[in-house]
Amino acid sequence: MTSTAVTRPTITQRLAAIAAIAALLVAVGVVAILALENLGSIIVASVGLALAIVGCWYSLSREGVVRLLALALIVVGTGLVVVTLVVGEVKLWPWVIAGVSSVVSVAAAGYALRSTQRRQAASVDVGTEPTPPPQRPVLLMNPKSGGGKAEKFELERECRERGIEPIVLGPDDDLRQLAEDAVARGADVIGMAGGDGSQALVGAVASAHGIPHVVVPAGTRNHFALDLGLDRDDVVGALDAFIDGVERTIDLAEVNGRVFVNNATLGLYAKIVQSPEYRDAKVQTAVEMLPELIGPDAEPLDLRFTGPDGEALETAAVILVSNGPYELRHAQGRGSRERIDDGVLGVVTLNLSSAADVQRMLSMQAVGQLDRFDGWREWTTDRFEVASGDAIEIGVDGEALTMDPPLVFTTRRGALRLRMPRHASGLSPAAAAVHVTSRSTLRELARIAMGRSPS
Repeated sequence: MTSTAVTRPTITQRLAAIAAIAALLVAVGVVAILALENLGSIIVASVGLALAIVGCWYSLSREGVVRLLALALIVVGTGLVVVTLVVGEVKLWPWVIAGVSSVVSVAAAGYALRSTQRRQAASVDVGTEPTPPPQRPVLLMNPKSGGGKAEKFELERECRERGIEPIVLGPDDDLRQLAEDAVARGADVIGMAGGDGSQALVGAVASAHGIPHVVVPAGTRNHFALDLGLDRDDVVGALDAFIDGVERTIDLAEVNGRVFVNNATLGLYAKIVQSPEYRDAKVQTAVEMLPELIGPDAEPLDLRFTGPDGEALETAAVILVSNGPYELRHAQGRGSRERIDDGVLGVVTLNLSSAADVQRMLSMQAVGQLDRFDGWREWTTDRFEVASGDAIEIGVDGEALTMDPPLVFTTRRGALRLRMPRHASGLSPAAAAVHVTSRSTLRELARIAMGRSPS
């Protein structure tokens, strides 16, 4: 059972928002007063301070060349501030006040926004009242998934202690059929301990029969669990959803009738993962295949689709269709989805014609500016179709497949009932991220300070 009531900020969150705004005004006021006294020195020092702050952010969140450049920015920026303070005889104590006020403002804003956001997510997405325990709970598990996590965490024993029927997938077993058989025997909640492809198969069965599904993160990467706000390291704790759980509904996506919970990828990535060598040497295989796939002699991929503006397009190097749009710009939450219950597909297409394009794209990705790359398109829709003259190679939730065209992607809003442990945050990294420097921050803080919802 979910609630759609608007959650008001607590008194603590309101005080934090007021403190954030007040501290910001103090910092701005001090800098303004300093500027009136010594304009030239203040401008130089301000530029130096800004460079140092930007350098700190990027040194913490990037690697490689970008991190080295960020460290250089810190040195240059700090040098400008020091030289200006010494040569320009600028008083130090006002800058200390401005700096401390800035730190307080950012910290208080982060607390007010993040806390309010989490309370909203808990009230809107996840039921606040526990659902009755199931009568016939069942957990399917893949013993080989995630390097043998089911055996490592003794999930069979843990299930039996909780009154959950464990079903272990054998080498010749059909996972979908095992799930169907469990429902036919009376299972009223069915879970899966395995990777995302297995979650999609069992989730599709649960959706078809209208019973809740439990996600146990026993796969290798568990991206689906991450986006649901589950603790991917607490495999046994996920079993609490059966006994003391709350319920939410999410969307499922389909391509030609096949359900997926994360994404489907066409183009270069799909071709690379089809390679037998990819599983054992992912990076090396990609490096060896890319020149052949995007070099001057490479044939354009026959992937025809309609772009966001209605234009008919004949090719793309990569097409990503996801069950809900991914956050692909900001460092915070990048690669995860804020929501999976808005009833939309996320579509991203990327055109690359040379190694230089790849380099430019990676550089823009490193600074969170992917949308400025010429070959980048991103939009949402409830239906997307890809045509081709040949069978299309596609990766669906990480599984390499080949499908006959046209590929028709659709979304099924609210198709899957999920049981979640009460202790789960329910927030993905994208949902939990707070962009304190966004243009809407002041407006949201003002609303929280007045006791209103920020959105």
